[in-house]
Amino acid sequence: MFTTSSHLNQTDVSPDEEKGEVNRKSGLAYAAAISLFAAVVSGLIAGWLLDRWLGTGPWLLVAGIVLGAAAGFYEFIRITSKIT
Repeated sequence: MFTTSSHLNQTDVSPDEEKGEVNRKSGLAYAAAISLFAAVVSGLIAGWLLDRWLGTGPWLLVAGIVLGAAAGFYEFIRITSKIT
């Protein structure tokens, strides 16, 4: 019969290396969230300023939010793909 040894399923990783990996993944997760937020806020501010300058109403504000969200999600996906 087949027997499973417990030492075959364990990896030889020191606690310091494990903490470093957890810190790296946490840092990437925070960076992804911050970049998403920053992209949306940047698009919002740029759209609002262009609307005030050109007098176009809320249309450039909406476009800025949409473009900022698209750029933010792109960065979010790009950064989170490095977590694994």
